[in-house]
Amino acid sequence: MRTDTPALPDPLETLGLTPDQTALYNAVLRLHRATCAELAQATNGSPDLLGRELATLVRLGVVDEQAGEYLARHPAAALGHLIAERLDRLAAESRRIDTVLGSIRGFIHQYDAGRDYQSGQFSVDLVGGAEELYESVIGMAVQAPPLKLLSGIPDRRTMSDFAHRYADQWIGAQRAGLLSCRVAIPVHTLEIPGLRDKLDQFEEAGAEVRTLDTLPSWFLVAGDDAAGMPAQWGGALAENAYNFHLVRAPVVVAALRSLFEELWARAARLPWTYRDDGVVRVLRLAGQGVPDEMIARQLGVSVRTVRARFADAMAELGAQSRFQAGVEASRRGWLV
Repeated sequence: MRTDTPALPDPLETLGLTPDQTALYNAVLRLHRATCAELAQATNGSPDLLGRELATLVRLGVVDEQAGEYLARHPAAALGHLIAERLDRLAAESRRIDTVLGSIRGFIHQYDAGRDYQSGQFSVDLVGGAEELYESVIGMAVQAPPLKLLSGIPDRRTMSDFAHRYADQWIGAQRAGLLSCRVAIPVHTLEIPGLRDKLDQFEEAGAEVRTLDTLPSWFLVAGDDAAGMPAQWGGALAENAYNFHLVRAPVVVAALRSLFEELWARAARLPWTYRDDGVVRVLRLAGQGVPDEMIARQLGVSVRTVRARFADAMAELGAQSRFQAGVEASRRGWLV
């Protein structure tokens, strides 16, 4: 029986180019260097319209202009510029979300003042204490396993408490199928003694942990019905003595879920889970100023293999240059 495989989306259109811009970029690639008139002839397009589209491609960094001629940039560089531009837009959107979430208590107050005529007034419970926080999560997990838990933790003290007092409880719940966790944490907290061992156990139990430079606040999303946030948004949970609001409101749950997914998309895996030692060794030697040929001799591989590993590292790290790859690898803790 025949099954039709859906066509994969065009990568340039996925990153925001229109079909006309994508076709024009492909024409520039084929000709490599051409005037607007030559491109109009090659695409049967209007020179005036092509001129506007070419100006957009130049602005986006996927085509270069020199003395009235348009030059194709290498596809890797072109995609890199489009990805960087998309990430800038996502960062701006994330900042707007943070601004909205900063006003969440006002929204809660207004919403709480009215009535939901279909399901009644939703509850907002103020919970105090670390024990109550962890027990509340486990309690929800017992009622509806596996509880899909999303959490952002921004500070060292909360992560230290997790490592030394509460990790075993969540690891056990994850292993028992009560929890299904994704957790985002600041990369600098990985220095906390004993945390690496707990995070390894947590991931072995099925949880996922990623790192970011910073997180906007502590928060969690528990399933589809509940969300937790500190009494003061933007602060660390521990700084507020573990006082937090447990909110059962779809609008709040959806907002915090969207924030988490934006952060998760930009987060990095735990550095020691990156197991391509060949790539890491190439980056480490390059960071010491060793040229490609000498790296190849030291590792017993060809220069071509060394350069392929650089390419793999740049793709994994989202870097546009070797220098940027080295900086990002160091930031993520690959090179320690």
